[in-house]
Amino acid sequence: MGLQALFFYLFAFVAVASAFMVISARNPVHSVLFLILTFVNAAGLFLLTGAEFLAMILLVVYVGAVAVLFLFVVMMLEVDFVALKAGAAKHAPVAALVGIVVAAELVIVIGGSALSPQAVEAIQQPIPALADRTNTQALGDILYTDYVYFFQIAGLVLFVAMIGAIVLTLRHRDNIKRQDISVQVARTPETAVKVVKVKPGQGV
Repeated sequence: MGLQALFFYLFAFVAVASAFMVISARNPVHSVLFLILTFVNAAGLFLLTGAEFLAMILLVVYVGAVAVLFLFVVMMLEVDFVALKAGAAKHAPVAALVGIVVAAELVIVIGGSALSPQAVEAIQQPIPALADRTNTQALGDILYTDYVYFFQIAGLVLFVAMIGAIVLTLRHRDNIKRQDISVQVARTPETAVKVVKVKPGQGV
């Protein structure tokens, strides 16, 4: 067994074990830490395959931003995990159905590639030589040239999801003062400044 194969099995085993611990750990903080460990090992697998750009993006974006944000949110919010688990148990049949559908899709994809190898070769993009195009340049060509519309649609979907999350979590409270932009823009010096003439000896 070569050194590269040894590191592959090491990264793969730790990634699968930590991914299992993400969903099985009772403490949500531990789940986020195991998620960070999963991302780090996945980045190691990307490095072994020569996709160094994807490995760095995985570390910078997911480990450095998303997972750390999850960790702060879990640690700072007072979440009732007992009620959360009760709700998860109530929706377990729907979740099981979704899991079965996803597993069936994976079986179809893997089984189709095994039964018909020429189908996989037909949909592959030609890989340029490293002397002509680097890995990052080739990835940029695919994202921003061949599949630019799908890339923009994915960004639009994420933007709509972000707006939906803000709308669902927004709570209006009566005892909090809020800004009214139109009222602020319509202010004049007469309404913004009040001149009070104080007689001599009456000032504070």
